[in-house]
Amino acid sequence: MDGITIALSKGRIFEETLPLLAAAGIEPLENPDTSRKLIIPTTRDDVRVVIVRATDAPTYVQYGAADIGVAGKDVLLEHGGEGLYQPLDLKIAKCRMMVAIPAGFDYENAVRQGARLKVATKYINIAREHFAAKGVHVDLIKLYGSMELAPLAGLADAIVDLVSTGSTLKANNLIAVEHIMDISSRLIVNQAALKLKREMIVPILDAFASVVGP
Repeated sequence: MDGITIALSKGRIFEETLPLLAAAGIEPLENPDTSRKLIIPTTRDDVRVVIVRATDAPTYVQYGAADIGVAGKDVLLEHGGEGLYQPLDLKIAKCRMMVAIPAGFDYENAVRQGARLKVATKYINIAREHFAAKGVHVDLIKLYGSMELAPLAGLADAIVDLVSTGSTLKANNLIAVEHIMDISSRLIVNQAALKLKREMIVPILDAFASVVGP
């Protein structure tokens, strides 16, 4: 396709990207929550949206299957972000990367005693760097599903996960004890596409930037 392909994940990122797309004169013609299509046409003949899993967005953009995408900072840190131009923090899909523990677990004391902690997470790289910087010994357990279950079932002492409202932690009797970093979604661009399709891509980037602001 000679036009522009934009990789988005459905749910919060898709919803919160809609006003940015609208500023660039782009409106998806179908809602991915109700449509079975994975490639969605837009009001512009030269722009289409591909619906991908959030963790796959950087891969689609890196390999040029999409020219532009939106990915959370968490996903980019885990992916590595090689070959991606990241011109803009879109300030959407905001949340926090936190360490959480079961209520009643004396985390501070365990850390002070030099205990080796079992930590469950999807975010192995982020967790490894965080604990290494603190000098805490951990065994990292990679999970794909609900992190909150791991301490409850005795699989882990703590979890590293994204927290937005904190209600899921509370419902499962977990407490956030450390803030690792703030997370939001970023615009990512394929570097070759930026050169080859500059006239088409730059106005989209400028439109996004005008909505996001400084």
